Amino acid sequence: MSLFRVLVLLASLTALFNISPSLAQTTPPAPITATPPATSVAATRPKVALVLSGGGARGFAHIGVLRTLEKMHVPIDIVVGTSMGAVVGGAYAAGRSADELEQIVKETNWDSVLADRPARYDLDYRRKEEDVILPSRIEFAITKSGVYLPPAAAGNAALEHALARLLPEGMRDQPVDQLALPFRSVASDLVDGDLVELNDTPLLLSMRASLAVPGVFAPVRVKHRLVVDGGLVANLPVELARSMGADVIIAVNVGTPLAKENELNSAIDVSKQMLQILTEQNVQRSIRQLGKNDVLIAPELDGISFLDFAQYDRAVKSGEEATQKLEKRLRSLRVADADYAAYQFRRTIGTLAAANPATSLPLAKIEVQGSKHINPKALIAQTGLQTGQVASEEQIRQATARLYGRGDLDNVETIITDTDSGERNVLIKPTESNSSRNRLRVGLELASDFADDNRFSLTMMHVASSLNSYGAELRTVARIGSQRALGFQLWQPLGTASPWYFSPSLAYNSGSIDLFSNGRKTLRVGARGTSGNLMLGRQLSNWGSIEAGVTRSYGQITTLLPADPNNAEYRFYDSTQFVRFGIDTLDSVAFPTRGSLVGAIWEHSPSKTSGEPSQAQSTLQALSAFQYGDWAGHVNLEWARSQRGDAPNALGGFLRLSGTPQNSLNGNATVLGRIVVARKIGALPSTVGGAIRLGFSAELGGAYGRDTPFSFGDLKQAASAHLSIDTRFGPLFFGVGATRAGGSSLYLFLGPTW
Repeated sequence: MSLFRVLVLLASLTALFNISPSLAQTTPPAPITATPPATSVAATRPKVALVLSGGGARGFAHIGVLRTLEKMHVPIDIVVGTSMGAVVGGAYAAGRSADELEQIVKETNWDSVLADRPARYDLDYRRKEEDVILPSRIEFAITKSGVYLPPAAAGNAALEHALARLLPEGMRDQPVDQLALPFRSVASDLVDGDLVELNDTPLLLSMRASLAVPGVFAPVRVKHRLVVDGGLVANLPVELARSMGADVIIAVNVGTPLAKENELNSAIDVSKQMLQILTEQNVQRSIRQLGKNDVLIAPELDGISFLDFAQYDRAVKSGEEATQKLEKRLRSLRVADADYAAYQFRRTIGTLAAANPATSLPLAKIEVQGSKHINPKALIAQTGLQTGQVASEEQIRQATARLYGRGDLDNVETIITDTDSGERNVLIKPTESNSSRNRLRVGLELASDFADDNRFSLTMMHVASSLNSYGAELRTVARIGSQRALGFQLWQPLGTASPWYFSPSLAYNSGSIDLFSNGRKTLRVGARGTSGNLMLGRQLSNWGSIEAGVTRSYGQITTLLPADPNNAEYRFYDSTQFVRFGIDTLDSVAFPTRGSLVGAIWEHSPSKTSGEPSQAQSTLQALSAFQYGDWAGHVNLEWARSQRGDAPNALGGFLRLSGTPQNSLNGNATVLGRIVVARKIGALPSTVGGAIRLGFSAELGGAYGRDTPFSFGDLKQAASAHLSIDTRFGPLFFGVGATRAGGSSLYLFLGPTW
């Protein structure tokens, strides 16, 4: 029990006999005291309902309202909310204080909550690989009915985790009609448009369903009804509060006002205005239902948009100020200090009595119900849960939340029931995404130094999943532009949820390559080739993999510049054995702030003629991301070596000795180190992209070999400054780079950076 609750308990010993009947068996008899019973006040004062409207991030003003009402000692008997009002109101009804709510909001990473999928470090390793292949987040679902966008922008996992943190432990599954402080929220039926009163649903589900803003958060199914944000039908549900017996209503309206004519400059602006008109109309109808004894609080929230979660502190303060201005009207609802302490005690002790303690029990049964294409055994195996295992409810929910990392589930409902024999049953009800079996990702890549190096490509990646009971996948990548490619890879696990897999692949590549001598371009060749690959691998949880296999390739090289009058072509066949090891725990490929990226490759090609030594190549890369206050960045170290010819990783280009021409520096071995730091200076709307950053890099690297032994003093020094934007197509950079005694360059870069 917290210090606050202990103090409340001591302050309210004179009024304990006013505990609600539902707590009569758990509360000791009230001591005999000369203090007037709290019931004498409660019986005569009006029943007060707090009605909290929706408004997205503007709804954090509700926390400020609650804090000020607490300071005024105005007790609340009923809480009714919509959307963000349901979130704040539900957490308050569950026993949270305003101070606790503000602290949790402050600690929450709202960028990840609004993301269109779970946090990247929670994704399966193959999903992370897709980000490296194609960093774009433009995805489509492919079904028999056609190609369409996913149903919502944000996934469920991060949002539900954030909502669960707002609630006291054990309260997420508590039915709303059993709370010590009566609470209701509303949602909208997405099929028929009716208002849905969430009156007997689990608390977290009631909050989540009411917050399902179309196009921002995915819809929720409640009792076979598909529901979305309640603001579409009742953004300020005054009538519902009145039907629950409210004598006085304190209504808080934080809805977004209608835009002015000069702000309607696009089709998107007009569409938003149309939805806002519908919401504003039902809000005005609710306001007209307020009586002379009711109170309407409308915080000043100019400059705070629906999705501007970073300005939570301004919103909270606005709620406080707006409530303080109405202190004279609210004064009549104030109660004595002892009576208010008793009210707070009932609100919190009711929560503690109802909450299910974090008991760990053995698991008797684990079932999956409702999966269509995904093997239920694979889902159970991926949770890590096993019968006989001793686990608490929170541990079970954390385990089932891992399933979101698959990328093919819209929702994972976990139903936990305890038996009389002291065992626990777990029922997992997954909702497969419409794109669970066929996903198409489209990306655009641009690179220019505003001189001789200008590249463009359009890339598409299709993933067909759950091809058999073992969960096989077929990944197809097609690229057109400066580089052309077409590749197919089959990924076949060797058992249900087995970490071992077999993966054959086939690829065709075509493009041009510039060759350099002493930093000067001397030759441009056209290259095309076909390769086949057989590989055996093992996935290391969701953070890495190790693979070994053989590649058989055929290639053809033609001189393009300078023109060759003989039109000579060089053809080759090659066989290569390889071993690869990778680790990926980055939170973002574009702008990482935590995690690591490690890659190690060893390749060996036998000699083709007698007396010729075999070829061996090695590559090692290690990147570690960090964050310090408003600054974030990464440190990267890279080394590559070839036994014969040039190392596989040439230097030159953006962040690879910026200022040096692209891939112009090579030798038998290359080494590179860099540090990149950037500070967030703005953000795009979440539907378009993410953060805008101003960044800098310092780079050190060079090439060496048998004829030029390594010398630290010969390494080249480079630096860059850049403006970066996180777009839906991937990271976009505008920058300038310079290499000491080696030139400078401007950069426009869209796509992967390493």
